This record gives sequence, C-alpha cells and structure tokens, in this order.
Amino acid sequence: MRNKKTTMIAKNTKWIFLVGLALIWGSSFILIKRGLDALTPFQLGALRIIFAAVFLLIIGFKTLAKIPQAQWKFIALTSLFGTFIPAFLFAFAQKHITSTVSSILNSLTPLNTLVLGVLFFGLTFKRTQVFGVIIGLIGSLLLILNGAMNNPEQNYYYAILVIIASVCYATNVNLIKKHLSDLSPLTISTGNFTVMLFPALVILFCTGFFEQTHLVAVRQSVFYILILGVVGTGIANIIFFKLVQISSPVFATSVTYLIPVVAFFWGLIDAEMLTPIQFLGAFIILIGVYLSAKK
Repeated sequence: MRNKKTTMIAKNTKWIFLVGLALIWGSSFILIKRGLDALTPFQLGALRIIFAAVFLLIIGFKTLAKIPQAQWKFIALTSLFGTFIPAFLFAFAQKHITSTVSSILNSLTPLNTLVLGVLFFGLTFKRTQVFGVIIGLIGSLLLILNGAMNNPEQNYYYAILVIIASVCYATNVNLIKKHLSDLSPLTISTGNFTVMLFPALVILFCTGFFEQTHLVAVRQSVFYILILGVVGTGIANIIFFKLVQISSPVFATSVTYLIPVVAFFWGLIDAEMLTPIQFLGAFIILIGVYLSAKK
C-alpha cells in the first residue's frame, strides 16, 4: 500500500513540476524581449547567468563539496549546453524574431532529445518516433518560411539559433540523466553556475555595460533580467533537474509542449500575432513532438 501511495505521489509531483516549469519558462521569452529594449544580446545573456549564479551560490554554496572531482567535467559540459550557449542564442534570435515564434521552435527540444539519445546515449526508438522527427522538421520549416514571407522586416535566419539552442538543451538533459542522476538538483545547478560565473562577468565587462548603468531604460531592462535570472533560470533549473531525475529525459523536455501556450498569451498582450499558416506549422511541430515522445 505504501509503495502504491509513493508511486502516486511521484506521478503527481512530476506533473506539478511540469506545469510549473511551463509557466516559468513560457514567461521567459517576454522577459528576454523586454530586456533587449536597452541591453545587447551579450549583456542580456551575461546578466542572466550572473543573477542566477549569485542566487544559487547564496542558497547552495555548501552543496559544491558534494560534487566528486570526476563529475566536474560533466558539470562543466551541462553548464555549457544547458545554459551558457542557449542564453546567448535566444538573446540574439529575439532581436530578429518574435518571442512567440522563438518559444514554438524551442518545443523541438524533446524531439532532439530523442534523436541525440538514440545516436549517442543508447536510447531505443520506435517507428512512430521517427515519423515524429520528420513531422516536427516539416512544421519548423513551414513556421520559419511563412514567417519570413509575411514579416520581411524580421530576419528569420536567426530562427536557426533557437533550433541550435534546442539541440543544446537536448544534449544537456541526456548528459544529466546518464552522468549526474546521483547528485541533487541544487548541487547540479549550483555547480553549473559556479562554472559559468567568471566567463559571464568577463563578457559583461567587455560590453561596456558598467558605463551605461545610469540610464533609466537600462535599469528597467536589468530588472526584467533579474527576474529571468533568479526565477526563470536559477529556480527553474533546480525544478527541471529534479524532474529529469524522477521521470525521463523525453518527459522532462515535454515541458516545451506547454511553453508556447504560455508564451503565446504573453505575445498577445504584447501585440504579437501568428499567421494562419504559422499556426498550422506550430500545430504540426507539436504533433511531431508528441509522436517522438510516445513510448
């Protein structure tokens, strides 16, 4: 009876984590957009990492001693693929494409998780999952090409950066599941951002950011990135790593099914709209992701 109750609690917990992450990460795209009002992509990415790192070191510094020396290489790899590279890729992409489109393309992460898992991490696959990969790619092309046709003022080549970021996320989740499952989510998160803190500070210093802090617009953008760094990156990473450990890589990354829904409503508030063909492309992507996640 106790085992049955424990299993039920675990199932409910993973769904609570999934929905909570969707709300947090779905709101991240509009925060990036507001941050870019007065910050460069390099400044935004660096500040996002710095704020998250400071927060995590405050609450999790003592956990660093629990990381075995042999696992620091995986901590470094997951920090690179899970946050460092994507933080800058999303910032550059959203200078040229809408936050709604960016969130939809990010939903390719479970599909990429499956592909990389099969190729490099020993995951098995079914025929329906292969169809899901193909369908997801078709939906992505439709979304990007139609967006480029209807929004000539936006450079949709930058959508490729979001797809690369989704590959980075997929690499990250497979690495965590295979090599870091024995560490607590707080330990992994704190280790990740400890590794990234110094490079982020160097990048921020080289952008001339500290010469602009007197500007009101810059301070407003920094406030949005503070929220993004602490809640959308620091706290969200802890929840995500826990979700990976209590479920599977593909289930954990299926949070990206829900992220576009949250981001879409934020986009509506901010006067962003999709064309009917882009809606179709988004729907096709989600079908592909659903098929790729089926067991």
